[in-house]
Formats: sequence, structure tokens, C-alpha cells
Amino acid sequence: MAATEDVTESRLLLTEYDRIKEEQKTRIGFRDNLLYFTLAASTTVLAIAVQSGLAQLQLAVPVICLVLGWTYLVNDEKISAVGCYIRDRLGPRLAELSGARGAVFGWEIYHRDDASRSMRKRLQTAVDLFTFLALPMICITAFWCSPAVQPLLVIASLAQTVALAVLGWQFLRYAER
Repeated sequence: MAATEDVTESRLLLTEYDRIKEEQKTRIGFRDNLLYFTLAASTTVLAIAVQSGLAQLQLAVPVICLVLGWTYLVNDEKISAVGCYIRDRLGPRLAELSGARGAVFGWEIYHRDDASRSMRKRLQTAVDLFTFLALPMICITAFWCSPAVQPLLVIASLAQTVALAVLGWQFLRYAER
């Protein structure tokens, strides 16, 4: 900024808005790609397991889904937190400073009033649960039904099942908000 320009609270808040919207945009792209990458990685592992006849390779899918599912969930939460911060803190502060009557950053509120939003959120939760929970549980169950079952791998698969249950609980807990 040039020395002659005033640094005002409004200008600082608008700069903050630009930065956090950029972060939100980046996180949305990353989060959405995690879903595709999880499906691609899981499909690749399953294809190798089928081709090689090594049923124990199916236990790699829950690991993939746990790591990427947790990363997906954390990014999704941060995306929502940015929107909440803009609606609850940043927007009202700018409205107060500017003397605006009504909400600034109206899109942050407007798009949440869509009549189909609730259904879309439920369907997205179902997709997330299928991708990050059901798919790996199918792989664990297939492993349990295979002749490759060994005690240490069963213990590992039970630990994966518990971890997947925790991840699923976190997805459902977050979806309620």
C-alpha cells in the first residue's frame, strides 16, 4: 500500500474476506478431488488384489479410506467454518462499519436458503458414507470370507473396523450441524 492510502478497519476486513474466500475455494477443490482420488485408489488396489489373487490386499482399501476420509472431513469442516465466520462475524462487522442496512456478502446467506439444500446435504452425506465407510467395510468383509484369513490380519481388520466406525460417527456428527 502506498503511504498516502489510509489503512482502515473496513479495508483490512475486506482483505481478510478475500484471503479466506481464496482459502475456502482451494479447500473445496482439494476436498472434491479427495473423493475422486479415493475411488481411483480403491479401484486400483481392488484390481490388483483380484488379478494377483491376494485377498489380503483388500485391507489396503480401509487404510486409504481412513486417511483420505479424515482429510476430506477436516477440509469440509474448514470450508463450512469459513462460511460461518463470514456470516456471523465478518459480514456483520463490515455492515456495522459501513452503515449498510442488511447483510453484506448476501450470497453467504442466500445460497443456504435453497429449498433443496437439505436433501442435497443428506445425499452428499450418503455418498461420503458409502465412499469412506461402506466401500472399505465391503473389502474387510470380503477379506474375512476369503481363504487368506490369518490371525494378525484379522486383528488388523478389526482395528480398521473400529477406526471406520469412529470416522462414520464423525461424518454423521458433522452432518447434523
